[in-house]
Amino acid sequence: MQKQSLTILGSTGSIGTQTIETAAHLGIKIDALSAHSNIDLLEKQLRQTGAKLCAVSDKDAAVELKNRTKDLEIKILAGEDSAAELAESAPSSTLLNAIIGFSGLVPTVKAVESGKNIAIANKETLVSAGELIMPLVKKHGVNILPVDSEHCALHQCIATTDKKNIRKLIITGSGGPFFGFTKEQLKDVTPAMALKHPNWSMGKGITVYSSTLVNKGLEMIEAIRLFDIPEDRVDVIINRQSIVHSLVEFADSSVLAQLAVPDMRLCIQYALTYPEKQPGLTERLDLTKIGTLSFYPIDNDVFPSVNLARRAVRAGGIAPCVYNAANEVCVDLFLEGRIGYTDIFSLMESAVAHFENNTGELTLDSIINADSQARKYVAELCGENS
Repeated sequence: MQKQSLTILGSTGSIGTQTIETAAHLGIKIDALSAHSNIDLLEKQLRQTGAKLCAVSDKDAAVELKNRTKDLEIKILAGEDSAAELAESAPSSTLLNAIIGFSGLVPTVKAVESGKNIAIANKETLVSAGELIMPLVKKHGVNILPVDSEHCALHQCIATTDKKNIRKLIITGSGGPFFGFTKEQLKDVTPAMALKHPNWSMGKGITVYSSTLVNKGLEMIEAIRLFDIPEDRVDVIINRQSIVHSLVEFADSSVLAQLAVPDMRLCIQYALTYPEKQPGLTERLDLTKIGTLSFYPIDNDVFPSVNLARRAVRAGGIAPCVYNAANEVCVDLFLEGRIGYTDIFSLMESAVAHFENNTGELTLDSIINADSQARKYVAELCGENS
């Protein structure tokens, strides 16, 4: 494997901590780390990895970290723009972006422009601005490899295939904790219920995204951008066991699937070692112990998230960005107990409908503005409803 060094954005989150574990296993040097405010864990990570650069978006937390690490030779960047500054200035060959949400966009842009290869766990970057990011990646001659399990699976199935041979990409999902629920049953869902994913261990936000199947909508848009495949050739189905991570149907009607136990360390390692395959930390899959693999269509009447994502893609422009922004706001409000579970669906639909006819040149500034306006719109709707 070609020698590389790594910057990790969002190092204290679920993907970030697993990336540090995976990098240690692979012997990859870590140059830089970023976090929002969890300096207890960040300090431990700095001492563990020997990273010489870090960024903390919470300024007060950054000051405290500086006081705690006076014995270390590290440079600490502070403030809401610190992750972007770190992404641009760190000497790493690869940047893994594990920041949750839209705030991961600008750091990705800065990393690409500075010539770094990207391991992307921040799907919001490609959902909101994929039409800008992918040409930028090509312009600067860097690689972008997916860390999401579904896109990692798709990449493995099509990496050596001409796009013209692909008939359909098929993204899978577990169906979440509310598989089989009715609309009426969803009205009684609480945050505690939504945070109990049946198969994966993830952060709070992404766990709720998974429960509403909005995550599948985001992943569909990400696949469209990442692999340059039209929306009508990307399907989403349920695999309850989370063993089949995605499938690809080819022009000859053959289908390839990628199977593995649900473990994000496998996807992280793939992004860091591609095109090589090395022994990793993931448990080996024994299909005789699994026994049965079950597949189902999405109930789009109960979970309208994927169809709304299709609507956003067809509308184009800022609509996918609005879809993402509305979701982020709604999930925060739901976790705070300020809206009900099914309000997430109706508020997202209202936001996409409000902005989907907006036209104009798609630029980084216009996308940032659309994100801000969509968040404001959803907040105002909730204010009117309260």
